[in-house]
Amino acid sequence: MSRERQHLESMLHHDIPLTREMGLKVLDWQSAQLRLQLPLAANVNHKSTMFGGSLYCAAVLAGWGWLHLRLREEGIDEGHIVIQEGQISYPLPVTTDAIALCAAPDEAQWRKFLAMYRRHGRARLTLHTRVVNSDSDEDAVRFSGQYVLHR
Repeated sequence: MSRERQHLESMLHHDIPLTREMGLKVLDWQSAQLRLQLPLAANVNHKSTMFGGSLYCAAVLAGWGWLHLRLREEGIDEGHIVIQEGQISYPLPVTTDAIALCAAPDEAQWRKFLAMYRRHGRARLTLHTRVVNSDSDEDAVRFSGQYVLHR
C-alpha cells in the first residue's frame, strides 16, 4: 500500500472509528481520483443490499479523503475540512462490495479554491462522488458535496 493510501486509511480508522467497523479500505490514490472500498457484509441491510447510510458515509469520505490528500500534495496541512452540504441519489441498489470514487474537479475550480483559501483562510469546493458495485461501472450512487476548508 502506498504511503498516502496508508496514511489516509489509518487516519480515518483512528479519527472516525465507524470507518473501521464498516471495513472501509483505501484502494487507490492519484491526484485525479480517490477510490475507497466498502464490503457488503459489514454494511448489509434487511434487503441484502448495502445500507443507504453506509453509502452516504462512503460518498462523503471519498470527497473528504480526496481533498485531504490533494491538500497534502500542495503542502497545506494546517486547515480543517468539513462537509457543509451534500446531495445524494441512489439510482441502483448495491448488491456487492462497493467502490466509492471521487474525481478531481476541473483545474480552474481547484486553483480558485486554493487562491481563496490562501487569501482568506476559508474556501469552499464542490466535489462529486459516485459509488458503483465492484463488478460494474454503472453508478449506483451519485453524490455532490460542498466541502469547506478553514484555518
